[in-house]
Amino acid sequence: MSPSPSPLAPGTWAPARQLAERVLGPLERFMHVEAASGIVLLIASVAALVWANSPWGHAYEHLWHVPITLGAGSLVFTQPVHFWVNEGLMTIFFFVVGLEIRREIHAGELSDLKRATLPVAAALGGMIAPALLYLSLNPQPVLRDGWGVPMATDIAFAVGVLALLGKRVPPALRVLLLALAIIDDIGAIIVIAVFYSSGVAWSGLLIAGGGALAVLVFQRFGIRSPAAYVLPGAVLWWGMLRAGVHPTIAGVAVGLLTPVRSWFGSHGFLTEARGAVAHVDALAQREDHRADELLGPLQRIKQAQREALPPVVRLQAALHPWVAYGIMPLFAFANAGVRIDGSSLAHEASWSILLGVTVGLVVGKLLGVFLASFAMVRLGVCALPRGVGWPGVAVVGCVAGIGFTMAIFIAGLAFGDAAMLAAAKFGVLLASAVAAVVGLLVGRLVLSGAPAPGAALTLEEAETSTEQ
Repeated sequence: MSPSPSPLAPGTWAPARQLAERVLGPLERFMHVEAASGIVLLIASVAALVWANSPWGHAYEHLWHVPITLGAGSLVFTQPVHFWVNEGLMTIFFFVVGLEIRREIHAGELSDLKRATLPVAAALGGMIAPALLYLSLNPQPVLRDGWGVPMATDIAFAVGVLALLGKRVPPALRVLLLALAIIDDIGAIIVIAVFYSSGVAWSGLLIAGGGALAVLVFQRFGIRSPAAYVLPGAVLWWGMLRAGVHPTIAGVAVGLLTPVRSWFGSHGFLTEARGAVAHVDALAQREDHRADELLGPLQRIKQAQREALPPVVRLQAALHPWVAYGIMPLFAFANAGVRIDGSSLAHEASWSILLGVTVGLVVGKLLGVFLASFAMVRLGVCALPRGVGWPGVAVVGCVAGIGFTMAIFIAGLAFGDAAMLAAAKFGVLLASAVAAVVGLLVGRLVLSGAPAPGAALTLEEAETSTEQ
């Protein structure tokens, strides 16, 4: 029996609604595909590369230098479009990263030391090995600053590649990659804050501290509206900028300060919603009730719905589509447009940077992730998750070489010289493409989709089975 069609809203023209569903339906289904954000990111990057290397490449460069002014009266702040994308919109990206880290520390893969040991070890190995490989290939002082570029893993692309492998990937392997990528993000944030910030001005830190304190005070006063936190967040961002610390760190800070416990929860939601529904039912029994009398119970239901989830979960769910399908593609479009010609790679230094970034991501990530994991398991510190074998860890090491968003971001901080920056970006793009292809090929060859024979239990499972 086919489901009955959903009723149309008053004033809706049925053919127009059917046309909208026919056009937008495939788009909605696409956006629910796990690899979709990675595909959008890829399209934006290819578009930037094509435009930058076309006869209209100068227009691409000019676009990102157009000044934009925010403010009123004498309080104005003017910066080019590229600044607002990299330092402004990317703050929201880092805010979502901070939310994810906060949630994982509270009740995720990072909440338990036993479960976190393997991904922490794999992530550290996957950061140290690429940096060392880069430095070994670029020991000159002028080139050393790029050591942080091959350290980062792009979650969207890496998870997207695993999604393309379908049922071959056991759930535990995907969780391992996600945990590794989150820890990798923490490492990248620390690297940006410590090594890629231009000295610290204490006056700026005081302003940033005031913004952070305002966030905490608002929470103590029980202010629940996310809009109320935009102003203290902006103060924190401005303070970071004035202090010489990269302002996107403000996004991480606010994300880490976001509450992880719900106000109502599921039981509170049910209690409040039932009371409101009973109120509406009582109104419905009266033929003379006014429409505005519904506002009170409906507001109660709206509040109960909002507060049923922890703020960290609610905000992440609300912002993730905007970040995945808007901010990250725009960042890629603004930064992936590398002009590939003889002049950009004419110098030996450019080739050295290109080689260091590419080898660091493709080879260093694989070696670091695999060897660190192998060492921790052999030392008895942790065990592989159920269903994950060493071939699976190798696949994770391969796709971890997809640096992209965070790697390009760090490249922009590491190199002020245009030719060096172009070489670093091209290295990231090349390495990410190679790592994605290698990850797919290796995954299709070594992953069968069945649990790995003799796969070890996690320490927690082993202890549980021993107690029983």
